[in-house]
Amino acid sequence: MSMEATSPRRTRIQQEKREVILEAALEVFSANGFRGSTIDQIADAAGMSKPNLLYYFRRKEDIHETLMQRLLDTWLAPLRELDDIGDPMTELRSYIRRKLEMARDFPRESRLFANEILQGAPRIISMIEGELKSLVDEKAEIMNGWMRAGKIARTDPYHLIFSIWATTQHYADFDVQVRAVLGPDRGGEGRFEDAARFLEQLFVEGLRPKG
Repeated sequence: MSMEATSPRRTRIQQEKREVILEAALEVFSANGFRGSTIDQIADAAGMSKPNLLYYFRRKEDIHETLMQRLLDTWLAPLRELDDIGDPMTELRSYIRRKLEMARDFPRESRLFANEILQGAPRIISMIEGELKSLVDEKAEIMNGWMRAGKIARTDPYHLIFSIWATTQHYADFDVQVRAVLGPDRGGEGRFEDAARFLEQLFVEGLRPKG
């Protein structure tokens, strides 16, 4: 069999192995934080030997950096979709719901990001000061345009975005507390819909221009 015939399969297998490692690392990092996690723990969670894992990633830092870049891409996707052409109230309502869907579907990623921020973001500060800041600046200017046009009440767009982040990600980072306080009757999957309705009332209605 020629080298050309075998290379695509080898590449596909290598990619599959990398995905197994990254999934295992997400579980380990989100539970223990970066400092509390080891290559041995990740290898065990991935079901492979440490030397085999090190063939794909040379250092724990390389695994973490790959995860954080993917996470940032995923985390910023809902904000990227906020459109200056659409109706502001519809856009904000959709953004809140997309962020809650992420809290529901990606709780480990949210905890991983929160752990990194609590440590001072030493490994992702360049991403935050670069890609994240640029996107927030862009969307803040869209909101300022809405305000100048009288489409939403005047407010600080940066703190509006921070507040949406804080309230929606609460349902991922503090999910155990949310379910415990709501109790068995209200702590099921319906809690996300209840949260969406409340946050829409809080933010969207609060931003409607007076009169």
